[in-house]
Amino acid sequence: MPAKRIQGDPYKVVGYLRVSTEEQALGPEAQRAALARWCTAAGAELVDVCTDQGVSGAAALDKRPGLLAALAALKAHGAGVLLVAKRDRLARDSMVAAMVERLAERNGATVRTVDGVTDGDGPEAVLMRRIVDAFAEYERLLIKARTRAALAVKKSRGERAGEVPYGWQLAPDGVHLEPDPAEQATVARVQTYRRRRLTLRAIAARLQAQGLAPRAGGRWHPQTIANVAKGRLAA
Repeated sequence: MPAKRIQGDPYKVVGYLRVSTEEQALGPEAQRAALARWCTAAGAELVDVCTDQGVSGAAALDKRPGLLAALAALKAHGAGVLLVAKRDRLARDSMVAAMVERLAERNGATVRTVDGVTDGDGPEAVLMRRIVDAFAEYERLLIKARTRAALAVKKSRGERAGEVPYGWQLAPDGVHLEPDPAEQATVARVQTYRRRRLTLRAIAARLQAQGLAPRAGGRWHPQTIANVAKGRLAA
């Protein structure tokens, strides 16, 4: 006999947040607030929230620790809903989005969005999800193409192309890099904490308490700390 399908509690919700380095308009705090409002309106309990900070929507599942944690949390809490602020927070790749939906179903849950545009089980809702996923992927590819073209123009002019790593700043010539004293001090502090085996979350909390903000402002997140420790651009 086939195994009985798991059915999670529709009033238990696991939230998933994703912010890439290029998309700061809908930050984690705004997404979390949107999820909380949805749960309040639906009379549901937000039992867990998992986050991928500085992760592209095109990243494969094995590069999305927050998303994997959210899928695992569905089963652990017996939750029936995986909630995202918008469909493109789930993924900007149609194959990844479809895979996440299938894995959520295996854990007895359905993927829901705060705006509700793609929710539902009927053929129209399924079609709408596929259309939204396709446009999200198209938008990502379009941005990538435009960025590549802009970088090519910069290179042709002899200008620097690419991100400036955290701890550095552009020199007056607009091409070379020079140390940024304040950021270099933060990098050294992060690396010291890592040598002491502090977790990424613990380091983020310490920097926040010390009044040190990331380059983009707001709060420190574990992925941002990992980026800084490796000398990469902070999210």
